Amino acid sequence: MGYYVTVQDNVNIYVEDLNPDCKDTILFLHGWPGSHKLFEYQFNVLPSLGFRCIGIDTRGFGDSDKPFCGYDYARLADDVRGVIDALGLKDITLVGHSTGGSIAVKYMGRHHQYGVSKLVLVAAAAPSLIKRPDFPYGADKDAILNMIKATYEDRPNMLTNFGNSFFFKLITYPFSQWFLQIGLQAAGWATAAVEKTWIEEVLFQELSEITVPTLIIHGIHDKVVPFELGEIQHQYIKSSTLMPFEFSGHASFYDQMEEFNKVLSDFAKGNC
Repeated sequence: MGYYVTVQDNVNIYVEDLNPDCKDTILFLHGWPGSHKLFEYQFNVLPSLGFRCIGIDTRGFGDSDKPFCGYDYARLADDVRGVIDALGLKDITLVGHSTGGSIAVKYMGRHHQYGVSKLVLVAAAAPSLIKRPDFPYGADKDAILNMIKATYEDRPNMLTNFGNSFFFKLITYPFSQWFLQIGLQAAGWATAAVEKTWIEEVLFQELSEITVPTLIIHGIHDKVVPFELGEIQHQYIKSSTLMPFEFSGHASFYDQMEEFNKVLSDFAKGNC
């Protein structure tokens, strides 16, 4: 079931809501440049295991409204709060992948973990996606600047190149085109704005404020968000467990689909 939730500035956020009558709720925040559709292979399975699965399309992406402004982590976290309030969600498992992981971390700090009883960070781009003078991990700033330039000049080609580094598992050409079309559904200005946010923001403080049980899933072959960032998240979050996925790149939810679904469902049910 899909519907819209209106958040601040009259921006409408698209929500996919499966099994709304189930008590155990998992809220998914997708990574850049995708939408809730990236979790198709979780939505195929987890509802049958008794979960309510909710996917949010970040503003500017998927089926959500695409305003020109509002792509800093604080605003994106506030959008998540708007959905949680509108749906009256409590005691949820919050799952954030990549940039969605950054938004989840920002939400946990900015909104004091409101409504969240468990957190899952999947290849999260935190505390910083890029290397900084006091942080020698992550991507080179110049590489992100080149991606921003390519976004403005030839977004389909940029997204195609990005897709080539996203998966560790061999994917078919039709699957690669499906992934590309999800990225193309976003607005170009939103795609670039989030890339700029990667450069501008850090989340060290927010990580240290997380106290709920946290599962960190990170592919050891990740070429987008290096595995070292998962290790750093584990150091900052005292209540965390780091689970390396040995046959995964940036998309462990697809590269090791069955294992990912089992680990996530066990954690959300409190079985691990």
